[in-house]
Amino acid sequence: MTMTGQPKRTPLHDLHVELGGKIVDFAGWAMPVQYPAGIMAEHNACRTKAALFDVSHMGQVELHGDGAAAELERLVPSAMVGLALGKARYTMFTNQNGGILDDLIVSNAGDHLFVVVNASMRDQDVAHLRANLAGVRVVERSDLALVAIQGPKAETVVASLSSGAGNLRFMETIKADLAGIPCRISRLGYTGEDGYEISMPASEAEKVARALLAHDDCEPAGLGARDSLRLEAGLCLYGNDIDTRTSPIEAQLNWAIQKRRREEGGFAGEERILRELASGPARKLVGLLPEGRAPAREYTQIVDGAGAVIGGVTSGGFGPTVGGPVSLGYVLASHAAPDTPVSLVIRGNPVPARVVSLPFVPHNYKR
Repeated sequence: MTMTGQPKRTPLHDLHVELGGKIVDFAGWAMPVQYPAGIMAEHNACRTKAALFDVSHMGQVELHGDGAAAELERLVPSAMVGLALGKARYTMFTNQNGGILDDLIVSNAGDHLFVVVNASMRDQDVAHLRANLAGVRVVERSDLALVAIQGPKAETVVASLSSGAGNLRFMETIKADLAGIPCRISRLGYTGEDGYEISMPASEAEKVARALLAHDDCEPAGLGARDSLRLEAGLCLYGNDIDTRTSPIEAQLNWAIQKRRREEGGFAGEERILRELASGPARKLVGLLPEGRAPAREYTQIVDGAGAVIGGVTSGGFGPTVGGPVSLGYVLASHAAPDTPVSLVIRGNPVPARVVSLPFVPHNYKR
Protein backbone atom coordinates (compact mmCIF):
# COMPACT_ATOMS: atom_id res chain seq x y z
CA MET A 1 0.00 0.00 0.00
CA THR A 2 1.03 3.62 -0.52
CA MET A 3 1.00 6.20 2.27
CA THR A 4 -2.55 7.14 1.22
CA GLY A 5 -3.76 3.56 1.68
CA GLN A 6 -4.19 3.06 -2.06
CA PRO A 7 -2.72 -0.02 -3.73
CA LYS A 8 0.69 0.45 -5.31
CA ARG A 9 0.89 0.44 -9.10
CA THR A 10 3.32 -1.51 -11.25
CA PRO A 11 5.12 0.17 -14.16
CA LEU A 12 2.58 -1.49 -16.48
CA HIS A 13 -0.53 -0.09 -14.77
CA ASP A 14 -1.44 2.31 -17.58
CA LEU A 15 -1.07 -0.46 -20.15
CA HIS A 16 -3.40 -2.72 -18.14
CA VAL A 17 -6.01 0.03 -18.11
CA GLU A 18 -5.54 0.67 -21.85
CA LEU A 19 -6.06 -3.04 -22.56
CA GLY A 20 -9.29 -3.08 -20.54
CA GLY A 21 -7.93 -4.96 -17.52
CA LYS A 22 -10.23 -5.31 -14.51
CA ILE A 23 -8.04 -3.98 -11.70
CA VAL A 24 -8.20 -5.42 -8.17
CA ASP A 25 -6.16 -5.00 -4.99
CA PHE A 26 -3.82 -7.98 -4.65
CA ALA A 27 -1.31 -8.03 -1.79
CA GLY A 28 -1.39 -4.23 -1.73
CA TRP A 29 -0.90 -3.86 -5.48
CA ALA A 30 -3.35 -2.77 -8.20
CA MET A 31 -3.29 -5.77 -10.53
CA PRO A 32 -5.41 -6.98 -13.48
CA VAL A 33 -7.51 -10.00 -12.57
CA GLN A 34 -8.66 -10.38 -16.18
CA TYR A 35 -9.01 -8.63 -19.52
CA PRO A 36 -12.10 -8.39 -21.76
CA ALA A 37 -11.46 -11.82 -23.35
CA GLY A 38 -12.07 -13.39 -19.92
CA ILE A 39 -10.24 -15.82 -17.65
CA MET A 40 -11.13 -18.91 -19.70
CA ALA A 41 -9.75 -17.44 -22.92
CA GLU A 42 -6.60 -16.22 -21.16
CA HIS A 43 -6.08 -19.65 -19.59
CA ASN A 44 -6.49 -21.36 -22.96
CA ALA A 45 -4.15 -18.87 -24.64
CA CYS A 46 -1.44 -19.91 -22.18
CA ARG A 47 -2.04 -23.61 -22.79
CA THR A 48 -2.09 -23.28 -26.60
CA LYS A 49 -0.08 -20.15 -27.53
CA ALA A 50 1.49 -17.67 -25.12
CA ALA A 51 0.19 -15.42 -22.36
CA LEU A 52 1.88 -12.39 -20.82
CA PHE A 53 1.54 -11.73 -17.08
CA ASP A 54 2.68 -8.69 -15.14
CA VAL A 55 4.48 -9.97 -12.04
CA SER A 56 6.22 -6.72 -11.14
CA HIS A 57 4.59 -6.84 -7.69
CA MET A 58 6.95 -9.67 -6.76
CA GLY A 59 10.15 -8.77 -4.94
CA GLN A 60 13.47 -8.76 -6.82
CA VAL A 61 16.50 -8.85 -4.53
CA GLU A 62 20.26 -9.09 -5.05
CA LEU A 63 22.58 -10.73 -2.52
CA HIS A 64 26.15 -9.46 -2.79
CA GLY A 65 29.18 -10.90 -1.00
CA ASP A 66 31.57 -13.83 -1.32
CA GLY A 67 29.73 -15.76 1.38
CA ALA A 68 26.19 -15.09 0.15
CA ALA A 69 25.45 -18.67 -0.92
CA ALA A 70 26.75 -20.21 2.32
CA GLU A 71 24.87 -17.67 4.42
CA LEU A 72 21.66 -18.31 2.49
CA GLU A 73 21.96 -22.05 3.18
CA ARG A 74 21.26 -21.35 6.86
CA LEU A 75 17.82 -20.03 5.87
CA VAL A 76 16.80 -22.56 3.19
CA PRO A 77 17.05 -26.38 2.95
CA SER A 78 18.28 -26.33 -0.66
CA ALA A 79 21.88 -26.30 -1.90
CA MET A 80 23.01 -22.80 -2.81
CA VAL A 81 26.78 -23.32 -2.55
CA GLY A 82 27.82 -24.81 -5.87
CA LEU A 83 24.80 -23.52 -7.80
CA ALA A 84 26.28 -23.13 -11.27
CA LEU A 85 26.55 -19.79 -13.03
CA GLY A 86 23.36 -19.09 -14.96
CA LYS A 87 21.32 -21.69 -13.07
CA ALA A 88 18.19 -21.02 -11.01
CA ARG A 89 16.81 -23.07 -8.12
CA TYR A 90 13.45 -23.21 -6.35
CA THR A 91 13.61 -23.20 -2.56
CA MET A 92 11.84 -21.93 0.54
CA PHE A 93 12.64 -20.00 3.70
CA THR A 94 11.94 -22.24 6.71
CA ASN A 95 11.42 -21.36 10.36
CA GLN A 96 12.80 -23.11 13.45
CA ASN A 97 9.72 -25.36 13.55
CA GLY A 98 10.24 -26.55 9.98
CA GLY A 99 7.39 -24.46 8.59
CA ILE A 100 7.63 -22.44 5.38
CA LEU A 101 8.03 -18.66 5.62
CA ASP A 102 7.88 -18.22 1.83
CA ASP A 103 8.96 -19.93 -1.37
CA LEU A 104 11.35 -18.28 -3.79
CA ILE A 105 13.63 -18.63 -6.80
CA VAL A 106 17.39 -18.09 -6.44
CA SER A 107 19.64 -17.62 -9.48
CA ASN A 108 23.43 -17.46 -9.73
CA ALA A 109 23.95 -14.19 -11.59
CA GLY A 110 27.74 -14.31 -11.36
CA ASP A 111 28.75 -11.49 -9.05
CA HIS A 112 25.57 -11.86 -6.95
CA LEU A 113 22.60 -14.11 -6.23
CA PHE A 114 19.35 -12.91 -7.79
CA VAL A 115 16.30 -13.73 -5.68
CA VAL A 116 12.59 -13.40 -6.54
CA VAL A 117 10.09 -13.58 -3.67
CA ASN A 118 6.29 -13.46 -3.46
CA ALA A 119 4.48 -10.13 -3.41
CA SER A 120 2.54 -10.90 -0.23
CA MET A 121 5.76 -11.64 1.68
CA ARG A 122 8.05 -9.15 -0.03
CA ASP A 123 8.67 -6.80 2.91
CA GLN A 124 9.03 -9.65 5.43
CA ASP A 125 11.42 -11.58 3.18
CA VAL A 126 13.70 -8.61 2.60
CA ALA A 127 13.78 -7.95 6.36
CA HIS A 128 14.45 -11.65 7.01
CA LEU A 129 17.42 -11.60 4.64
CA ARG A 130 18.85 -8.40 6.08
CA ALA A 131 18.53 -9.64 9.64
CA ASN A 132 20.10 -13.06 9.07
CA LEU A 133 22.80 -12.86 6.37
CA ALA A 134 26.11 -11.89 7.95
CA GLY A 135 28.49 -10.03 5.66
CA VAL A 136 25.99 -9.98 2.78
CA ARG A 137 24.68 -6.83 1.15
CA VAL A 138 20.95 -7.18 0.47
CA VAL A 139 19.70 -4.89 -2.31
CA GLU A 140 15.98 -4.71 -3.09
CA ARG A 141 15.64 -3.76 -6.75
CA SER A 142 12.51 -1.64 -6.68
CA ASP A 143 13.73 -0.02 -9.90
CA LEU A 144 13.03 -3.22 -11.85
CA ALA A 145 9.86 -4.61 -13.40
CA LEU A 146 9.10 -8.28 -14.05
CA VAL A 147 6.88 -10.02 -16.59
CA ALA A 148 6.21 -13.69 -17.25
CA ILE A 149 5.46 -15.04 -20.70
CA GLN A 150 4.15 -18.59 -20.58
CA GLY A 151 2.93 -21.15 -23.09
CA PRO A 152 4.08 -23.44 -25.91
CA LYS A 153 4.68 -20.42 -28.19
CA ALA A 154 6.62 -18.45 -25.55
CA GLU A 155 9.98 -19.42 -27.06
CA THR A 156 8.87 -18.28 -30.52
CA VAL A 157 7.71 -14.94 -29.16
CA VAL A 158 10.77 -14.22 -27.00
CA ALA A 159 13.33 -15.56 -29.47
CA SER A 160 11.93 -13.20 -32.13
CA LEU A 161 13.07 -10.30 -29.94
CA SER A 162 16.15 -11.71 -28.19
CA SER A 163 18.85 -13.90 -29.65
CA GLY A 164 20.00 -16.61 -27.27
CA ALA A 165 16.75 -16.90 -25.34
CA GLY A 166 15.77 -19.99 -27.29
CA ASN A 167 18.91 -21.80 -26.15
CA LEU A 168 17.97 -21.61 -22.47
CA ARG A 169 16.69 -24.70 -20.71
CA PHE A 170 14.32 -24.85 -17.74
CA MET A 171 15.76 -23.06 -14.69
CA GLU A 172 18.51 -21.28 -16.63
CA THR A 173 19.05 -17.51 -16.79
CA ILE A 174 21.04 -15.03 -18.90
CA LYS A 175 21.48 -11.30 -19.30
CA ALA A 176 20.48 -10.32 -22.83
CA ASP A 177 18.83 -7.54 -24.78
CA LEU A 178 15.15 -7.93 -25.63
CA ALA A 179 13.69 -5.43 -28.08
CA GLY A 180 16.88 -3.46 -27.52
CA ILE A 181 16.42 -3.31 -23.72
CA PRO A 182 18.94 -4.98 -21.34
CA CYS A 183 17.04 -7.68 -19.44
CA ARG A 184 17.53 -10.74 -17.27
CA ILE A 185 15.76 -13.58 -19.07
CA SER A 186 15.06 -16.74 -17.05
CA ARG A 187 13.38 -19.86 -18.37
CA LEU A 188 10.90 -20.67 -15.65
CA GLY A 189 7.37 -19.79 -14.54
CA TYR A 190 4.30 -20.66 -12.56
CA THR A 191 1.84 -22.22 -15.02
CA GLY A 192 3.30 -25.64 -15.80
CA GLU A 193 3.98 -24.45 -19.35
CA ASP A 194 7.27 -23.57 -20.97
CA GLY A 195 8.10 -19.91 -20.67
CA TYR A 196 10.20 -17.11 -19.29
CA GLU A 197 10.35 -14.50 -16.57
CA ILE A 198 11.91 -11.28 -17.82
CA SER A 199 13.34 -8.65 -15.48
CA MET A 200 14.01 -5.18 -16.89
CA PRO A 201 14.33 -1.53 -15.85
CA ALA A 202 10.91 -0.29 -14.74
CA SER A 203 11.23 2.65 -17.12
CA GLU A 204 11.41 0.24 -20.10
CA ALA A 205 8.74 -2.23 -18.97
CA GLU A 206 5.98 -0.89 -21.20
CA LYS A 207 8.22 -1.00 -24.27
CA VAL A 208 9.12 -4.63 -23.58
CA ALA A 209 5.50 -5.64 -22.85
CA ARG A 210 4.22 -3.97 -26.02
CA ALA A 211 6.92 -5.68 -28.09
CA LEU A 212 5.89 -9.09 -26.72
CA LEU A 213 2.16 -8.41 -27.14
CA ALA A 214 2.72 -7.30 -30.74
CA HIS A 215 3.35 -10.95 -31.64
CA ASP A 216 0.24 -12.71 -32.98
CA ASP A 217 0.74 -15.63 -30.58
CA CYS A 218 0.88 -13.56 -27.36
CA GLU A 219 -2.14 -12.37 -25.34
CA PRO A 220 -2.35 -10.48 -22.03
CA ALA A 221 -3.49 -12.51 -19.00
CA GLY A 222 -4.36 -11.61 -15.41
CA LEU A 223 -4.38 -13.06 -11.93
CA GLY A 224 -7.47 -15.20 -12.56
CA ALA A 225 -5.86 -17.25 -15.31
CA ARG A 226 -2.57 -17.35 -13.41
CA ASP A 227 -4.36 -19.04 -10.51
CA SER A 228 -6.26 -21.60 -12.59
CA LEU A 229 -3.09 -22.44 -14.52
CA ARG A 230 -0.93 -22.96 -11.41
CA LEU A 231 -3.72 -24.98 -9.78
CA GLU A 232 -3.91 -27.39 -12.73
CA ALA A 233 -0.10 -27.61 -12.63
CA GLY A 234 -0.24 -28.58 -8.93
CA LEU A 235 1.92 -25.60 -7.92
CA CYS A 236 1.58 -24.31 -4.37
CA LEU A 237 0.41 -20.77 -3.59
CA TYR A 238 1.99 -19.30 -0.48
CA GLY A 239 -0.61 -18.51 2.16
CA ASN A 240 -2.97 -21.17 0.81
CA ASP A 241 -1.14 -24.43 0.16
CA ILE A 242 2.02 -23.68 2.15
CA ASP A 243 2.50 -21.53 5.23
CA THR A 244 4.40 -21.26 8.51
CA ARG A 245 2.81 -24.48 9.82
CA THR A 246 3.45 -26.53 6.69
CA SER A 247 6.73 -28.38 6.22
CA PRO A 248 8.30 -28.89 2.78
CA ILE A 249 7.81 -32.63 3.22
CA GLU A 250 4.08 -32.33 3.89
CA ALA A 251 3.88 -30.16 0.77
CA GLN A 252 5.61 -32.88 -1.32
CA LEU A 253 8.59 -30.56 -1.93
CA ASN A 254 11.18 -33.21 -0.98
CA TRP A 255 12.78 -32.80 -4.43
CA ALA A 256 13.91 -29.27 -3.48
CA ILE A 257 16.19 -30.64 -0.73
CA GLN A 258 19.38 -31.96 -2.28
CA LYS A 259 21.35 -34.92 -0.92
CA ARG A 260 24.09 -32.83 0.67
CA ARG A 261 21.59 -30.77 2.65
CA ARG A 262 19.85 -33.93 3.84
CA GLU A 263 23.18 -35.31 5.04
CA GLU A 264 24.64 -32.14 6.54
CA GLY A 265 21.56 -30.22 7.74
CA GLY A 266 22.45 -26.76 8.98
CA PHE A 267 19.21 -25.01 8.05
CA ALA A 268 16.29 -23.66 10.04
CA GLY A 269 13.81 -26.35 11.05
CA GLU A 270 16.14 -29.21 10.15
CA GLU A 271 15.03 -31.42 13.06
CA ARG A 272 11.45 -31.70 11.87
CA ILE A 273 12.25 -31.69 8.17
CA LEU A 274 14.91 -34.42 8.39
CA ARG A 275 12.66 -36.49 10.66
CA GLU A 276 9.80 -36.30 8.18
CA LEU A 277 12.14 -37.13 5.31
CA ALA A 278 13.16 -40.29 7.16
CA SER A 279 9.84 -41.39 8.64
CA GLY A 280 7.23 -39.61 6.55
CA PRO A 281 4.89 -36.75 7.52
CA ALA A 282 1.56 -37.19 9.28
CA ARG A 283 -0.26 -35.53 6.40
CA LYS A 284 0.43 -34.89 2.73
CA LEU A 285 -0.61 -32.49 -0.01
CA VAL A 286 -2.67 -34.24 -2.67
CA GLY A 287 -4.72 -33.51 -5.73
CA LEU A 288 -8.48 -33.98 -5.46
CA LEU A 289 -10.98 -34.60 -8.26
CA PRO A 290 -14.57 -34.16 -7.07
CA GLU A 291 -17.50 -35.66 -8.93
CA GLY A 292 -19.94 -33.26 -10.54
CA ARG A 293 -19.30 -29.61 -11.42
CA ALA A 294 -19.17 -27.88 -8.03
CA PRO A 295 -15.64 -26.77 -7.10
CA ALA A 296 -14.34 -27.46 -3.59
CA ARG A 297 -12.57 -24.30 -2.46
CA GLU A 298 -10.31 -23.32 0.43
CA TYR A 299 -11.44 -24.50 3.90
CA THR A 300 -13.66 -27.29 2.50
CA GLN A 301 -13.48 -30.28 4.85
CA ILE A 302 -12.26 -33.62 3.51
CA VAL A 303 -13.89 -36.67 5.15
CA ASP A 304 -13.50 -40.43 4.88
CA GLY A 305 -16.21 -43.01 4.24
CA ALA A 306 -17.32 -42.90 7.87
CA GLY A 307 -17.62 -39.10 7.82
CA ALA A 308 -14.51 -38.49 9.94
CA VAL A 309 -12.54 -35.37 9.02
CA ILE A 310 -9.19 -36.37 7.53
CA GLY A 311 -8.05 -33.06 6.08
CA GLY A 312 -8.96 -29.85 4.31
CA VAL A 313 -8.85 -28.19 0.90
CA THR A 314 -6.31 -25.37 0.52
CA SER A 315 -7.00 -24.29 -3.09
CA GLY A 316 -9.73 -25.15 -5.53
CA GLY A 317 -11.60 -24.01 -8.59
CA PHE A 318 -12.56 -24.92 -12.13
CA GLY A 319 -9.78 -26.35 -14.28
CA PRO A 320 -10.45 -25.28 -17.88
CA THR A 321 -7.95 -27.73 -19.36
CA VAL A 322 -9.17 -30.55 -17.12
CA GLY A 323 -12.76 -29.64 -17.95
CA GLY A 324 -13.98 -29.80 -14.37
CA PRO A 325 -13.30 -28.83 -10.77
CA VAL A 326 -9.87 -29.49 -9.23
CA SER A 327 -8.55 -28.94 -5.73
CA LEU A 328 -5.40 -29.16 -3.65
CA GLY A 329 -5.57 -30.18 -0.02
CA TYR A 330 -3.93 -31.99 2.87
CA VAL A 331 -5.07 -35.40 4.05
CA LEU A 332 -3.76 -37.85 6.61
CA ALA A 333 -0.88 -39.84 5.13
CA SER A 334 -3.01 -42.99 5.45
CA HIS A 335 -5.43 -41.53 2.88
CA ALA A 336 -2.91 -39.94 0.49
CA ALA A 337 -2.50 -42.78 -2.01
CA PRO A 338 -3.82 -42.08 -5.53
CA ASP A 339 -7.40 -43.30 -6.15
CA THR A 340 -8.27 -43.21 -2.44
CA PRO A 341 -12.00 -42.37 -2.24
CA VAL A 342 -12.90 -39.39 -0.04
CA SER A 343 -15.72 -36.88 0.23
CA LEU A 344 -15.58 -33.08 0.12
CA VAL A 345 -18.16 -31.29 2.25
CA ILE A 346 -19.46 -28.61 -0.14
CA ARG A 347 -22.23 -26.39 1.28
CA GLY A 348 -22.92 -29.00 3.93
CA ASN A 349 -23.20 -31.90 1.50
CA PRO A 350 -20.54 -34.62 1.14
CA VAL A 351 -19.51 -34.81 -2.52
CA PRO A 352 -17.63 -37.95 -3.62
CA ALA A 353 -14.06 -37.33 -4.78
CA ARG A 354 -10.83 -39.21 -5.23
CA VAL A 355 -7.21 -38.50 -4.47
CA VAL A 356 -5.06 -38.13 -7.59
CA SER A 357 -1.37 -37.65 -8.31
CA LEU A 358 -0.22 -34.13 -9.13
CA PRO A 359 -0.08 -32.34 -11.50
CA PHE A 360 -3.58 -32.45 -13.00
CA VAL A 361 -2.11 -31.26 -16.33
CA PRO A 362 1.39 -32.46 -17.36
CA HIS A 363 4.22 -29.96 -17.12
CA ASN A 364 5.72 -28.85 -20.43
CA TYR A 365 9.06 -27.43 -19.32
CA LYS A 366 11.95 -27.41 -21.80
CA ARG A 367 14.58 -29.44 -20.00
